Amino acid sequence: MKKIIKITSFATVVFSVAVLTATAGPPVIVVQPPPVVATPPVPPPPVVMPAPGVSVNIGVPDTYVWDGDEYVGVIGDQYYYLGPGNVWLPMTGERLTFFHNWEKHNHDWRKSATRNEKYRLDAQGHDHPWHHDHDSDHDGH
Repeated sequence: MKKIIKITSFATVVFSVAVLTATAGPPVIVVQPPPVVATPPVPPPPVVMPAPGVSVNIGVPDTYVWDGDEYVGVIGDQYYYLGPGNVWLPMTGERLTFFHNWEKHNHDWRKSATRNEKYRLDAQGHDHPWHHDHDSDHDGH
């Protein structure tokens, strides 16, 4: 009789496991997703606005003089100096003060000024050909 109880107990355990497995449904597999690494979006490049252009009505002096530091010419009441690249640039600030101090001791500089046949480019690089019909003293002094 002990054998029958053992077989019956064993059969009950096997049957119970089979019933539990059958009613539990398909096996559930838990898969952990990979970690999401959020990177901030790349910011758009900064907008670079060009500096407003400076519009200067510039010409080329018909005569110039050496003031001991640089070549200086005059058109009307505007003084110019011969800058890098042999172009004429408006003279302001310390340059103009230096020239006016030099001019006080060389008040007749226009009489000995050099006729400008060589340096004919304005600040924009435009060539101003020499006009032989112009008076050599452009500003009338």
